[in-house]
Amino acid sequence: MTPENFDQQMMQRCITLARQGLGYTSPNPLVGAVIVKNGKIIGEGFHPKAGEPHAEVFALREAGENAAGGTVYVNLEPCNHYGRTPPCTEALIAAKVAKVVVGMVDPNPLVSGKGLAKLKEAGIEVMVGVEEAACRRLNEAFCHRILHHRPFGILKYAMTLDGKIATSTGHSAWVSGTKSRQLVHQTRAACDAVIVGGNTVRRDNPHLTLHQATGRNPLRVVMSRNLHLPQEANLWNVNLAPTLVCTEWGKNPSLQAELQNKGVEVMELSPLTPSLVMDVLYERQLSSVLWECGGVLGAQAIKQGVIQKIMAFIAPKIIGGVSAAFPIGDLGLEKMSDALLLQNVSFRQVDEDFLVEGYLNNLSHFFENS
Repeated sequence: MTPENFDQQMMQRCITLARQGLGYTSPNPLVGAVIVKNGKIIGEGFHPKAGEPHAEVFALREAGENAAGGTVYVNLEPCNHYGRTPPCTEALIAAKVAKVVVGMVDPNPLVSGKGLAKLKEAGIEVMVGVEEAACRRLNEAFCHRILHHRPFGILKYAMTLDGKIATSTGHSAWVSGTKSRQLVHQTRAACDAVIVGGNTVRRDNPHLTLHQATGRNPLRVVMSRNLHLPQEANLWNVNLAPTLVCTEWGKNPSLQAELQNKGVEVMELSPLTPSLVMDVLYERQLSSVLWECGGVLGAQAIKQGVIQKIMAFIAPKIIGGVSAAFPIGDLGLEKMSDALLLQNVSFRQVDEDFLVEGYLNNLSHFFENS
């Protein structure tokens, strides 16, 4: 194995470790660290949740005094500032490591490169950019939140081969197959919140919890302008996961009181828009938001620039129907040349379905080399 291949292998190990924190670290990034000496791993760690030690600290603890003279691999530039925990650069310097290999530089312009500079000043060899595209993709939500002061929005939908998300009667269980739905639950587990509109609550009565994946249930958010919602719904059971209902000022006060008595949080926002809801979630320190809404709300979210990524499951089924629902409502685009073009598109088969993933323009520059 060449040194380059070994570096890539160790950085991939960092990414694997970092993923163990999925759904728990916001607003912090996902970070894994590996310490190697004489070609062998002597310490590993990952950042488990905000407020707890960073990945490098756990790896250094495992390596102990043997870390001196070793090489540290970490997928994100070590921090060089005091927050809820001390700077990782100081811990690395104190441990007398010889080299630090970094996947990507911190995207925050205020701190970018300062951790690397601190390590170099201490005489530690620094190498940057190993598996950089994969490291950026791992922390795409963190990067977006830091640079744009908004959570990273993912719009997910499942449609038939003829572009329908339900039959003409509104029946939609199930468009996609079991494996696809399992993947959706894994995506939910990695997100901080999931958003639906009032129509989805009335029609599907979803749980929006994790049924086929392990992890923490995300915050469940319902957007309903008039608050015409059922008094009884699975989302009103907050024993498994919290629910936030966003509506406009003064709408259906009696239902508001009932929901609050059940432990559901109700927030009045006027006007109620996807943009304003994402601002609220940003203030709550959330990084990634999964939109599992219908076509009308999905179109509004796209038009307001709060969707960065599309996950489209395509099932090999045809149901027809002039009035059957579509995944995306009216965007006001009249010419094919106005169509929104996804960047960095990937395709994969999920059992009998196909998953198409891609990014709307504002994040494509992160993955130019992927």
